[in-house]
Amino acid sequence: MKKIQVLGPGCPNCEKLAQATMEAAYALGIEHEFEKVTDIQKIMSFGVMMTPALVVDGQVKVSGKVPSVEEIKKLLA
Repeated sequence: MKKIQVLGPGCPNCEKLAQATMEAAYALGIEHEFEKVTDIQKIMSFGVMMTPALVVDGQVKVSGKVPSVEEIKKLLA
């Protein structure tokens, strides 16, 4: 099971990334645990300075932009 986290304070781009990530995970049919992290201290603990950010199994995959659903699928695979 993959642990997928979207880091961000709740801005529109954070919401877009969360939606696209869920769409990609369901399209791939992978078992996953999804979490939105909005606490700034927690976000900074990942070393992320620009949000939104996507973290998969504890590893930051992308930050500061919203990738397409197809790009996210590649990051999750």
